[in-house]
Amino acid sequence: MESRPTKGEMNTKRLFVSIDLPSSVTERLAELDPHLRGVRWLEPEQMHLTLSFLGNVPDDIAEALKKNLAVIAWKAFFLPLIGVGVFPGKGRPNVVWIGVGSGHPHLFQLHKRVQEAALAAGLEPDLRSFHPHVTIARCRDVSPEAIRPFLKTQAAFDAGMIHVESFCLNSSLLTPAGSVYTRELTMHPR
Repeated sequence: MESRPTKGEMNTKRLFVSIDLPSSVTERLAELDPHLRGVRWLEPEQMHLTLSFLGNVPDDIAEALKKNLAVIAWKAFFLPLIGVGVFPGKGRPNVVWIGVGSGHPHLFQLHKRVQEAALAAGLEPDLRSFHPHVTIARCRDVSPEAIRPFLKTQAAFDAGMIHVESFCLNSSLLTPAGSVYTRELTMHPR
């Protein structure tokens, strides 16, 4: 009789659900790089809007999650990419982002359905508020004063509208050179 692996022995993947951006947009975002010391701009293929970060997920739960995500009913929608900012809003920045404006019911509805799919698969709910954005850079030891001129000149940056026609389940492998993403599943409107 085969023994089943215990929870600590099970294979896991670091998973997140995202909306990918067209390469024409990510290339434009990459061109914003002000080349400031301590600000590491992401490669265009790493830029996306995270709908839900799920963390390390055991394989069996990942399979249930895939089935739940695949049956989400949703319609394609348009989403603006506008405004540049940092997290946290006060103190030393960790992340530079581009926003999506406010009041996008289709985006928030899709986020809610992804959260419900994760919960139904047995994952803990993410209780943090959803602040949709696209991370475009990460900061290390950058003072608010050093990045302020860039933020001031780019505060109203407008990358235009994207047509959201799919969302994806991705795995992420952390490496010294940064995260490497692998597409696990792509969902289209139904």
